[in-house]
Amino acid sequence: MIVAESVITKNSSFIQKYLATFKWDKILNNLTNTIFSVVVISIFFIIISRVGKFFINKGFKQYGKSNNTKNSSKRITTLHVVAKNSFQYGLVFFWVYSVLSEVGVPIGTLLASASIFSVAIGIGAQGLVTDIVTGFLILFEKQIDVGEYVTLTLTNGGSIEGTVTGVALRTTELTSFTGYVNYIPNRQIAAITNRNRSETRAIIQIRIDGNTPVEKTIDIINRINDENVKKYPDIIAAPDVWGATNTPDGNVAIQVNIETKNGQQLYIQHQFLGLYLDAISDAGIQLPKSPLVLN
Repeated sequence: MIVAESVITKNSSFIQKYLATFKWDKILNNLTNTIFSVVVISIFFIIISRVGKFFINKGFKQYGKSNNTKNSSKRITTLHVVAKNSFQYGLVFFWVYSVLSEVGVPIGTLLASASIFSVAIGIGAQGLVTDIVTGFLILFEKQIDVGEYVTLTLTNGGSIEGTVTGVALRTTELTSFTGYVNYIPNRQIAAITNRNRSETRAIIQIRIDGNTPVEKTIDIINRINDENVKKYPDIIAAPDVWGATNTPDGNVAIQVNIETKNGQQLYIQHQFLGLYLDAISDAGIQLPKSPLVLN
């Protein structure tokens, strides 16, 4: 017991002497100065962020007033979102760089180090670079704009359809018909189908069977077209009634194609399908269940 107490006493004395070698006043002073500097730097960058966003918003607002067409408005909105995101990314990078430099971390040495570069590649820097390059090409080539309805074919073979609500250098934001918001890394986009750049076609297929009077049904469809096309200014050409045709699932249907303004095909499709079915039913013609509508 006496030996153990002696060892503990010697260790305590050593620790006290070791702690006494620290210049606590200087350490506390340096720590206080560092914290104060970090706070000042953070406040400075917050001010820059708000001022920068104010001028970005004001600049695009003024530019939008002088270019008020539908297509230019979508393009301006897209560039506005990209400008704000790029500004924010750059600001965060310089804030982190400034804070680490103030703390005393040798950022320049770390960035120049081959080992750090290898680690960055290992944790996904390659994917990030691919995202940025792909995003830049999408924006530069004006493939999509905010507000447009598109279908994105992904590299894994799947697809996502919806309205573009955000475009950035790293991700594309797509809101589906159900309201879900999808964030797709740009490197996963294999192909883009833009449904808002040219006239579109509403394709309506009304399934029939062997007991359906085809000619009478087509006459009803033509009558509905003559009576209602003029009521819909989004229709840009007379409907093309193909008549009986085979469907992909092996059934037979009467197909009608209607040329519409971009983005209006689904609305026209739903409206005229309802008109056709009501008129056919009123004429006493029985159709198979579940009429087929194709996009």
